Amino acid sequence: MKIIASVLSILHPVRFLVVAFTCALLFLSSAFPAFAIDSYQSDPTEATTQLLETQRETDEVAKSPPPGLKEVQKKSNEGLNEVQGAADIDKQKRPSNSQSSTSVEENVKNFLEKVTGK
Repeated sequence: MKIIASVLSILHPVRFLVVAFTCALLFLSSAFPAFAIDSYQSDPTEATTQLLETQRETDEVAKSPPPGLKEVQKKSNEGLNEVQGAADIDKQKRPSNSQSSTSVEENVKNFLEKVTGK
């Protein structure tokens, strides 16, 4: 019992530091999202055309009978899939445009090399 009491008495000054650090962390984490306002601001009409085209196609499909297998395959081969088509194909990651990227394993290995100095 005396050992526990002595350990707690030693940690008493550290408790203040832990509380102060936690308060600072909470304050900073609530303040930093405000910096996101400087990031990319999209134009409100930027995606309107694309969405209207998707809505038009959706309305057409809803009014017609279910498409056959050949029609679905033909539509799917036009882009990424039947629904998306080729929308934002240049923004999506896939093997053909990700050859220069590093894997998680490589990132960890590089980080450990930096930390250890090897």
